[in-house]
Amino acid sequence: MFSYRHGFHAGNHADVLKHCVLLGVLNYFKQKETGFVFVDTHAGAGLYDLTGKWANTRSEYADGIGRLWSANQAPELVTHYLAEIKELNPNGELSLYPGSPWLALQTIRTQDRLRLFELLAAEADVLAHNLAQQRRLAPRAIKLEVRDGFAALKSVLPPPTRRALVLIDPAYENKQDYRSVVQTIKDALTRFSTGCYLVWYPRVNRLQVEQMLKQLQHLPGIEWLQAELTVSKAPVDQHGLFGSGLLVINPPYTLYKQLSTALPWLAKELAQDSHAGWKLRSSSHKTAKTTQTNKTTKSSIPPPVARSRR
Repeated sequence: MFSYRHGFHAGNHADVLKHCVLLGVLNYFKQKETGFVFVDTHAGAGLYDLTGKWANTRSEYADGIGRLWSANQAPELVTHYLAEIKELNPNGELSLYPGSPWLALQTIRTQDRLRLFELLAAEADVLAHNLAQQRRLAPRAIKLEVRDGFAALKSVLPPPTRRALVLIDPAYENKQDYRSVVQTIKDALTRFSTGCYLVWYPRVNRLQVEQMLKQLQHLPGIEWLQAELTVSKAPVDQHGLFGSGLLVINPPYTLYKQLSTALPWLAKELAQDSHAGWKLRSSSHKTAKTTQTNKTTKSSIPPPVARSRR
């Protein structure tokens, strides 16, 4: 039950932020008895082996989940996140990391549904294999399709229960992805204006990032929340990921307060240099909460590694 392919970035700082927020929103959705649909437009392989060659090519997880593995007294969002990761690693050693579809699978109830899209056939095959071995949900509750998630999203909106959480997190290796995100959100809102949409984006030196965010934030009739985590100074050569963010459209009212506690803590714990920091703003709080850590960073100490269970 592992991905041996595109697991280079599994468990890195961007995954930490994305998955903390995702679990916070999923837990909010579960407060109502009515079922909901979780849609992942770029699902990936679902599970990643942190002891394998892919994850250890760069060992990015060591500066992400690895730094938090033994954390004490973490904020609420982070505590829930760590609990889910540790459920997959009951022996106390960090060896498995769940992607977004697997975190959702661990979290949702029998009345909820998963709709997963993955364009890369190799990744979809691994995810299908992983899902076939799970016993938590009935097969009818999960549907995986090898399709372009941007184009496929319209096929599941609006959901029968009129409750949906959609995660859109492309790789952005193709600059067209920025335009595709905006168009996909526009189309989704015309079909289902009350859905909750999570858009992950990288902090890289590209003009397209800010253009996409401005276009999304100026869409009519929406509430939005923006959370950013910066872990290091932007590279001089203008290449490379120095942080990440999430724009949440129609966010839960509880999320802003949760992130106002979680982001400063994460910025401190995941800082790679004195330029690390965080930003939090929303359509209801136009003045951004933002700060740099300006503190000496921790050394990057990889977590204990268990043997791969193949």
